[in-house]
Amino acid sequence: MPGSSGHESHDRGINPVIAGVLARCPRCGRGSLFHNGLMLRPGCEKCGLDYKFIDTGDGPAVFAILILGFVVLGGALFVEFRYEPPVWVHVVLWGIVTPLLAFILLRFLKAILIALQWTHKAEEGRLAKD
Repeated sequence: MPGSSGHESHDRGINPVIAGVLARCPRCGRGSLFHNGLMLRPGCEKCGLDYKFIDTGDGPAVFAILILGFVVLGGALFVEFRYEPPVWVHVVLWGIVTPLLAFILLRFLKAILIALQWTHKAEEGRLAKD
């Protein structure tokens, strides 16, 4: 039903990993989650799922920092010991590679966490039902 929260018990959506990799709506898999890079759309333009339920918090950023730190530091050490370039090569190389990897990784991780949140009906904890 367009405009609904999308948490119907019979409607499980598509595989969360596929939805995350493609950055698509977790219910129909056709509508885009983002516009202008990492900006979340208000809802799915295909099935009408309202994205107000989404709250990934700092999860994607934390995972991205840990993964990027490992990849970039490993890459920098490899390049340094293998090729021994001047410092400016590191500045240029990692100054370009790091933000590109961060953008791709944040988009992927945010989309996966959104899809998992929808699939498992995760929401803020409460002491009593409203």
